[in-house]
Amino acid sequence: MKRHPEKLSIPLIVLCLGSLLITALWIIVDNGHLLPSEPPSPKKIPPWPSDPCKGCRELIEKVRELYSKTWKKQEDNYRNFSSQLRSQCQGFDSAIITQANSPVGSNIVYSAESTTTRMVTPEIFSTFIKENPFPKKIFDTCAVVGNSGILTNSNCGEMIDSAQLVIRCNLPSLGKGYEKHVGNKTDIVTANPSILVRKYGSLDGPRRPFVESLHIYGKSLLLLPAFAFDFCTPLCLKAAYSIRDLESPIRPTYFNPDYLRRLNNFWRSRGLHRVLNRGILSTGLLMVNIALENCANVHVYGFWPFSIHPFELNAVKNHYFDDETANWGTHSMSAEFNLLLQLHSQGVLRLHLGNCRPGKN
Repeated sequence: MKRHPEKLSIPLIVLCLGSLLITALWIIVDNGHLLPSEPPSPKKIPPWPSDPCKGCRELIEKVRELYSKTWKKQEDNYRNFSSQLRSQCQGFDSAIITQANSPVGSNIVYSAESTTTRMVTPEIFSTFIKENPFPKKIFDTCAVVGNSGILTNSNCGEMIDSAQLVIRCNLPSLGKGYEKHVGNKTDIVTANPSILVRKYGSLDGPRRPFVESLHIYGKSLLLLPAFAFDFCTPLCLKAAYSIRDLESPIRPTYFNPDYLRRLNNFWRSRGLHRVLNRGILSTGLLMVNIALENCANVHVYGFWPFSIHPFELNAVKNHYFDDETANWGTHSMSAEFNLLLQLHSQGVLRLHLGNCRPGKN
């Protein structure tokens, strides 16, 4: 009897397909990790310390709630806020004193001492930058980097250095193994007069150590509050002369006190009196405001005023490079942080806390 293979082919095919499907099903069941899984269970929150930092628990709980949700820029909120800043404070054009806006013979009124004035002499005028250093364009991304110990082991260096404009506060330590967490790039760095007094003896002695310490910032702008208080002027002028005499590439510049007054009034008009103490904002918050006028996307790092971590609840040093005791006599840092947190929640800027993930903003 002749066989008819063509008639057997269909049952054989069905049998083979069935076997393959069963085998595939067993593989899928056996390797369940290859399938999309349910969201992982939330990380166990560590217990509160017996003596949490004063006044921080409420803010930490607020931070945890906000950071449990995905942050998204709110374009309308950002545009409205940035437009109000630009129209009322005019930092885009006049945040910095220049030879163009402060000619010889003009009088400068101090920002924190309104009864104190100083006439611009040829000697002082020679230390002014010639023109506005900011280009007539909006930067896409800007990073404003504070010095809080929350940056320790944060892995934020790559993300910080990827910004078009990087602003650092109060002559922070760079290199020395910190670059992985804070980066190296610097376009603007600020220096409070208190640092010149404490670390460099008011520049009354040898000034080379001070100038050499600035080499890590390259050709960045060094922004000094020369006309905030009367005592600031001689200190900042000595810094500028030292930089010029020792031919450092860094470029000393001064905050324009007119801009600082407008910025203070901007926040006073919004009822934020507690942010202001003795009429001045912290340098960090000043730089955030300048960034919000000049940058489309503002990322803020290293701004955490408390001694415990908001997520891990472990101890946090005052600075990522030392644990020098904070002296906040002239600023309300917790109130300023709360202000930044509000702007974060409104999608105006992004406040980075905790660790950064490479490639994620």
